[in-house]
Amino acid sequence: MTKSIAVLGLGKYGMSLAQNMYDMGADVLIVDRNEDLLEDCADFSTAAVCADLENEDEVAALGLKNMDIVVVAMGGNLAASILCVAVAKEQGVPKIVAKSASNRMSSILKKIGADKVIIPEEYSGQQSARILASNVFLDYFQVDNTLCMVEMKPLSKWVGKNLCELNIRKHYKVYVVAVKEGEHWEIIDPNRVMKEEDELLIVSDKDALHRINRV
Repeated sequence: MTKSIAVLGLGKYGMSLAQNMYDMGADVLIVDRNEDLLEDCADFSTAAVCADLENEDEVAALGLKNMDIVVVAMGGNLAASILCVAVAKEQGVPKIVAKSASNRMSSILKKIGADKVIIPEEYSGQQSARILASNVFLDYFQVDNTLCMVEMKPLSKWVGKNLCELNIRKHYKVYVVAVKEGEHWEIIDPNRVMKEEDELLIVSDKDALHRINRV
């Protein structure tokens, strides 16, 4: 199912995220008050709106309630970030992600409703897109041009079965390295039955990730 995402603010992070989400097949709405930036991003967006993201009426008129994900990408503008997160929350957006410039800003954005706060030095647009485009990926780290390490939830069809039964390595070309129960990671026992609340650490190439994401 195609995801719809609104990227509010077209700095380097916002532009990178919009392009990667678009390349992954998402419907991407880009919003900024700079018309030149909107034009630069026209080739990797489904729709573009010129709006002042510090103006509550203009933000409310964007129709964010129709989006699966809203990314507030103005890490250098706390006032605009607070306003956009608050409006998205009020309109019932299922997932709100906000860019932050500091730990203090992160704390504020979480308190007003951001589901995930990203500090750009820790997450590239490509990493964020991998996570946001998927229903199961929780975190993503690229090791090199082809290999990556991913934290993910088990697929629903995996729950109640163990690695030996599933033969994940053969069918999906991924390697399950560890499982997280509560706050602790442990090397996974191949005979351990997977639970819905588990978090898995896997090593994979990019093509295998696409296969999992399409399941």
